Amino acid sequence: MSLRVEELLSPALLRHLRERAAEHDRDNSFAQEDLDELMEAGYLKAMLPEELGGQDWGFAEAIQAQRLLSAHSPATALAINMHLVWTGVDRLLLARGDDRLGFMRRWVSEGEVLAFGVSEPGNDAVLFDSFTTATPVEGGGWNLTGLKIFTSNSTAWTRLGVFGKDTSGDEPRLVHGFVPRGGGAESVPNWDALGMRGSASHSTQLDAAWLDPAHVHSILPVGPNPDALIFGIFASFLSLTGAVYVGIADRAVQLAAGHLTLRRDRATRQSLNQDELLRHRVAQAAMAQLALDAQARMLGLDLDGGADHSASWFPRLVTFRTQAGDVARDAVLEAIKVSGGASYSRGTELERLYRDVLASLFHPSNDESAHRTVADWLLGPLED
Repeated sequence: MSLRVEELLSPALLRHLRERAAEHDRDNSFAQEDLDELMEAGYLKAMLPEELGGQDWGFAEAIQAQRLLSAHSPATALAINMHLVWTGVDRLLLARGDDRLGFMRRWVSEGEVLAFGVSEPGNDAVLFDSFTTATPVEGGGWNLTGLKIFTSNSTAWTRLGVFGKDTSGDEPRLVHGFVPRGGGAESVPNWDALGMRGSASHSTQLDAAWLDPAHVHSILPVGPNPDALIFGIFASFLSLTGAVYVGIADRAVQLAAGHLTLRRDRATRQSLNQDELLRHRVAQAAMAQLALDAQARMLGLDLDGGADHSASWFPRLVTFRTQAGDVARDAVLEAIKVSGGASYSRGTELERLYRDVLASLFHPSNDESAHRTVADWLLGPLED
């Protein structure tokens, strides 16, 4: 029988994550201890079927879990997210009778750790083109050469999901698969960012990294196309990454209420939770967080239930991811405003959350891309 989210992510486990979060932020170190505890608990296998050692969680449970994880350690949640994204893609494909990631599912059941090597500097086309070259190798397979950026979980992954462009034929094509660590796929230790420091989102240099044909799951044309993999990656990435920022919003509202209750007016000694203006600020943040909570829950149920949103699926997904970041940033700022000057001090949780939440500005789909997607859905594409 599968475990509920609250059972797998026990209070003790979550407490350990929160206790270590400030240390990893300060030292810019990967949260390896967090990963070890989560692996021992079976979290990385949670979306696998029970017969493979998983919990058979769908997106409803995974979104809930990532929110809870992020509320305790956002950088850890973001790092683990890039593993869960792949298990989420597999779940969406399998629900459609598509078993192309079956080999990957077996890897996860055996303890492999995955990461997401898609983003490239300057590549606004994201999944629809690549600056990474995929050169065919005599006897089969491809050598991949290029740079992937924001490879969260970079110090721990054993298999990296990547893709590159093969231009050897009449038409260029995008080759998607997994490469192992080493053998031409090396982490570049350049992650020294403002926030999400414990995520170890280093770049990955591919230098003739061999892509075994047995580990290639998709070969697609350049440009937008309706292959189920594209929907799977966008749906899994946007929903689970959005969940990380919902978790930050959850924690910010909690801290705002808690700090306001603890603070007192120096003249009257009355709790500042009786101040009408401050109460309004906290309520405003909580109302936005509650609306986001409903959106997150419904999105998970729709993904699990195979809801037929047709052409509105992508607008829904980018809207959720974008609004999750917007609400989280606003909630953290309001929490700082009501918590007083102490929250401005280096090393406080709100100071760290303020820096962590800014990463939401840079994840795909960014604000401009999201608005373009929604406008194209409603109004049609811009005329040439």
